[in-house]
Formats: sequence, C-alpha cells, structure tokens
Amino acid sequence: MIGLNEFKIIKDSLPLGVSLLAVSKGHQKDSIRQLYAYGQLDFGESRLQEAIPKKNDLNDLKHIRWHFVGTLQKNKVRGVVKEFDFIHSVDSVPLLERISRISKEEQKKPNIFLQVKFRDDPKKGGFLKQDLLESWPKIISLNNINLIGLMAIPPISLNSYQRKDLFFECRKFANHLGLQECSMGMSNDWKEAIEAGATWIRLGSLLFGKRQTI
Repeated sequence: MIGLNEFKIIKDSLPLGVSLLAVSKGHQKDSIRQLYAYGQLDFGESRLQEAIPKKNDLNDLKHIRWHFVGTLQKNKVRGVVKEFDFIHSVDSVPLLERISRISKEEQKKPNIFLQVKFRDDPKKGGFLKQDLLESWPKIISLNNINLIGLMAIPPISLNSYQRKDLFFECRKFANHLGLQECSMGMSNDWKEAIEAGATWIRLGSLLFGKRQTI
C-alpha cells in the first residue's frame, strides 16, 4: 500500500483537469479507507458482487464516489446503475439503451464513458470508431444518462510510443464528438496518457500494490 508522501507526489504531479481514479478491485476495504483519509474520493471496482460489501462497510465515508470499470453484463446493469456514480465501460448501443431504461426506473442518471477499441484486440470490448459514428444520433437521443467521455485500454502488446499514439487518437475522437472526458492510462502508462490529453487516469497497483484476494 502506498504511503502518504508517495500518494501526494502522484497527486501533485497531475495537471489541472486530470482526476485520479483509484482502482480498488481486488483490495480490502481498509486500503480504500486509508486512501480516503489521504484525500482520495474516487474509487473503481469491476465486479458488482465484490463492490457491494465494500460499499456497505464504507458507507460512513460520505464523499466517496464509486466508478464501475469492468465488463458490464446485461444482467448486472440494474445493480451497477443503483450502486455506481460512473460507468467507464459501456461498449454497445443495446447496453447503453438498457442503462437508459433502467436508470429511468431507478431515478438515476449515471455518468457514462463509451469504451472504444482503437486497435484490434480480441481480449477487449469496445465500439469501433465507425460503428460509434454511425450510432451517434441514436446514442445522443437517449435519456437518463450523462454521456461525458470515452474510455480506452491499449492492447498489452503495444510499446510506450504506440500507446501514446492510441491515447492521442482517443483524445482527438472525443473532441470530434464534443466529449470533454477521456478515461485512459493505468499504472504502467499514465504519464503517456496525460501527455495525450487524459482527464481521468486509472491507477491500481501503483497505489495499492499487488492485488489481494477478496
């Protein structure tokens, strides 16, 4: 687990307009509580069944904000809409339509990032750019969602320069769509992502260390 001084160094290095998401999946609630005490408010989880007990145990932390960063299955949409303020991984129009409908029923309005696949990667989901452009009129007509940005995960095979090129492409595409936020960059490439225009970086191991077993 990172110490206060190291955490401050990371936070102080972030440019204005860049937010830190602490990806707490696989880590215990006490680690989340410690980072919260340092001033960290945004935490990311990828499994609903793991997140709910943590949220219940940490409900005294009144300013905490929860982000869903994992693959969202359609049968988990209602739970995720109820439990999370941000969803970073929406990768299809049918999924977005389901979120819109359930958000209305639950009287919620989650902040949504659309996951885009900028390079071929069979291990990752996401909109293809052309498909997203073709679906854009339908997407922006949906209610009960707050569409704020794009999310990107580079294939693991890319080197540092290739990842930065992908991040620049994501930033440019978000600008083209009129979206302010870009969720991109993790513990191994967050500095490249910031240089390319990230507004959210998602750090897990850099803050919490090796993932624990829940």
